[in-house]
Amino acid sequence: MLRGVDQRCVPGSQVDPRVAELRSAVARLRRQLAAHRAEFMDRSIAEEALATLAGLAAAERPDIPMLRRSLLLVAGAIGSVSALGDGLRQLRDAVDLFGTSPRS
Repeated sequence: MLRGVDQRCVPGSQVDPRVAELRSAVARLRRQLAAHRAEFMDRSIAEEALATLAGLAAAERPDIPMLRRSLLLVAGAIGSVSALGDGLRQLRDAVDLFGTSPRS
């Protein structure tokens, strides 16, 4: 279940629920991609971007602009693979929990 952007840490827990949701979504899509046996041109790009997202999700406070950039790379790489569409949507929803990136 997705949580609102304004929700932070659960009492008694030190993990921001948004980070937990992001970790879960990244892991889920990585498993789905690994199980998807059909080859497609940008698979390596998707795998690299998901690895970057996994690294960002390991941080207590992920870098929001990097989250969004990596999400765009994943979406561009696997956007036409319908079998991965649900996992991609869940990943996008998890990144959206962090709100918009601050403008410089």
